[in-house]
Amino acid sequence: MTHDAADTHVPHSDARITPVRSRRRLLGLILAGGAAPAFIGRAVAAQPGSPLPVPPLLDLDASAPQRLEAMAGRREFLAGARADVLGYGQGFLGPALRMTRGRAARIDLVNRLDEPTTVHWHGLHVPGELDGGPQSAIAPGARKSLSLLVDQPAATYWYHAHQHGRTAPQVYAGLAGLLILDDPRAADASLPQRWGVDDLPLVIQDRAFTRGGQLAYSAMGPTMMDGFKGSHILVNGALQPQARVPAAWVRLRLLNGSNARIYQLHFDDGRALQQIASDAGRLPVPVAHTRLLLAPGERAEVLVDFSSGSGARLLSAPDTNGHMADMMGAAASPPAVGEGGVFEVMRFATEPAGTGAARALPARLAGAALAPDWPAAVRRRVFTLDAHGGMRAGRGRGPMGGMAGMGRAGSMGGMMTINGRSFDMGRLDFATRRGEVERWEVRTEGMAHPFHVHGTLFQILSLDGVKQDFARTGWKDTVLVQDRAELLVRFSQRADRATPYMLHCHILEHEDAGMMAQFSVA
Repeated sequence: MTHDAADTHVPHSDARITPVRSRRRLLGLILAGGAAPAFIGRAVAAQPGSPLPVPPLLDLDASAPQRLEAMAGRREFLAGARADVLGYGQGFLGPALRMTRGRAARIDLVNRLDEPTTVHWHGLHVPGELDGGPQSAIAPGARKSLSLLVDQPAATYWYHAHQHGRTAPQVYAGLAGLLILDDPRAADASLPQRWGVDDLPLVIQDRAFTRGGQLAYSAMGPTMMDGFKGSHILVNGALQPQARVPAAWVRLRLLNGSNARIYQLHFDDGRALQQIASDAGRLPVPVAHTRLLLAPGERAEVLVDFSSGSGARLLSAPDTNGHMADMMGAAASPPAVGEGGVFEVMRFATEPAGTGAARALPARLAGAALAPDWPAAVRRRVFTLDAHGGMRAGRGRGPMGGMAGMGRAGSMGGMMTINGRSFDMGRLDFATRRGEVERWEVRTEGMAHPFHVHGTLFQILSLDGVKQDFARTGWKDTVLVQDRAELLVRFSQRADRATPYMLHCHILEHEDAGMMAQFSVA
């Protein structure tokens, strides 16, 4: 597995296939329409099992600002084939950024692409002007200096591109990375903390490849309706890799960094995933899962017991969420290794534990999230996420009631909406105030949607009418809504009309196509 930077150019959004000589193309991503695109089949020379790459830790507590560059590069995913990609300071993805609660993190953002981009700090509570939403685009060749001071629980967060209409292809090409927030006041010596040894970051993504080994992507037809799903699984940019871990308890920092795929993670031998943290903080005590569901944008920290010395395979059930699941399922599913289409994500092999290895599951967790002691909600809001808006409005573009002529993500003509309205950067959808508690009801139409809110964390009160136990869910910033969710939300930072916060579906194709709203916080 190799990667390096290169002078690969990135054009502005265009859904048409054109010769390379006539215009600069985006990373070799093939844009195609119609039903199931032919390139989502099995790419040749796929060789899983390479060692798990571990992203370097970039400490943002240094006195001098750290440089983070969005750049084009090349990466070998499949043997003998070098694909055009994007990354932050490297050929694909970016370093793991480490911040400390209460200390300013200074960052110089540089855009070396030839299209605008942003960097959104997913899960961080920072003012709207620093949040990195679509109103904060960085022009090609430009730079932006930030100082981020965060006061929130220690957890695993992440950062990614958020340019409206281009979020899906930019993240798919590699503009994403982990962000680790430490809290010295909540240090827990019982947790594994040797980076890359027993504390493993796992960015899980699905990708499709052409037969020549290039990344393949489509944001049209069925892949727009359900979101794009690839037929190969990458972890930290490697195809179904293998991690060597000590024969002890191991901490896995899991991020679903896929555009649309929902994972149901489990081990082939049935061993438990002991969840110790959710999106935005630790849980009071470990919560055992035999299957852990992660929707796009969600994170979870888990402890896994490898003390017996036996390895294991991390698997997932197939994703059946969506309008076109039956049509696309066979083409977009990774190769099955078990009944019901279960597929492999990665493997673990053990070696002697060595000094400092965690030998026991902690009974309680330091710095755990506590149930909010908030005042009563002052208002209620309802948000309906609808992927059929254009069809129900009778706009009928073609015999499939709106699928024909979709084009690129930004030209969906109102099919992706929140409360019946497609995203408009010039429209402020509502305003709220700092410190006030609001009760939000989120409803979905047609399929499940991962709902994400910028600039805050929230408590899940109920899902589909079932009351949720805060000790099991913890603080969240993203939640998969099957039908209806009730949330308690409060904001601590300002976001003005010029740089508002976003709320949106985290299926990136839906977000780009308009399933997003923006709001200010005074």
